[in-house]
Amino acid sequence: MVLGVGNILLADEGIGVHAVEAFQAEYHVPDTVEVLDGGTAGMDLLDVLAGRSHVVIVDAIRSDRPPGSIVRLRGEAVPALFRTRISPHQLGLSEVLAALRLIDSEPAHLSLIGIVPEDLSTSLELSPRLAAVVPTLAALVAEELNAFGIPVVPVARSGGAPASPPG
Repeated sequence: MVLGVGNILLADEGIGVHAVEAFQAEYHVPDTVEVLDGGTAGMDLLDVLAGRSHVVIVDAIRSDRPPGSIVRLRGEAVPALFRTRISPHQLGLSEVLAALRLIDSEPAHLSLIGIVPEDLSTSLELSPRLAAVVPTLAALVAEELNAFGIPVVPVARSGGAPASPPG
């Protein structure tokens, strides 16, 4: 599963949603891979994530790094990051990950692609800095899935033959 989370009404806070939308437009994945806009669903994601073997989360994160910096984490480091929240939905995500652990349903393979936001004002638009890295985030999602052994194929550009979807 690929899960983009964030509030698209707060500029860069919605980067996870924008990144997974770009990923869906740029890559073919097997039918067994669900790509989901988790928005600000919080605890509603418990049933969605329970028992999944592989989950890649894309989200805005709080960090001392400069805006636009990308952080990649795997395994135990992912829930630890969400203990310092950037927005209300992350509290829900932290609780979801903790609840999954309690019921022994946490994903066997969990990774996070996080990016430090620049602008958290009320806006439907990403800041230019983060908008520029959306393609990079989509490519990193593909890289994570490939690392999990899940085949990801880029969509062919105009002028080329279309790539055939895997699976």
